[in-house]
Amino acid sequence: MRFSESLKKNEDFRKVYRKGRSFGNRQLVLYVLENSAGKNRLGISVSRKVGNSVVRHRLTRLIRESYRLHEEEFICGLDLVVIARTAAKDATYHEIESALLHVSRKQYILKENRMDTGKEES
Repeated sequence: MRFSESLKKNEDFRKVYRKGRSFGNRQLVLYVLENSAGKNRLGISVSRKVGNSVVRHRLTRLIRESYRLHEEEFICGLDLVVIARTAAKDATYHEIESALLHVSRKQYILKENRMDTGKEES
């Protein structure tokens, strides 16, 4: 992840939950909060309700890889927290990737969305 860092501290996660906006679909929930840094910070949360540690780590890797491959498409300066739902337990990489891009489009945090909304306003 060239343009991003990991969100690690509990207080950072709590701040995003408390002040950020969220949107979810069947497999993922995405919380977004603007930060003062010029980079994105990505946090991934997978509850024990989703599955055992093997399942949780697999989902974490799938989400992180999906984000990494599409990192250039995200606008900069955001704290992102992705929460995996139990429906994501059996999902393939392509389903996770599609779900991540879907919630990102709904949050208007992809560069293509920003360009589209800018064209509509003009």
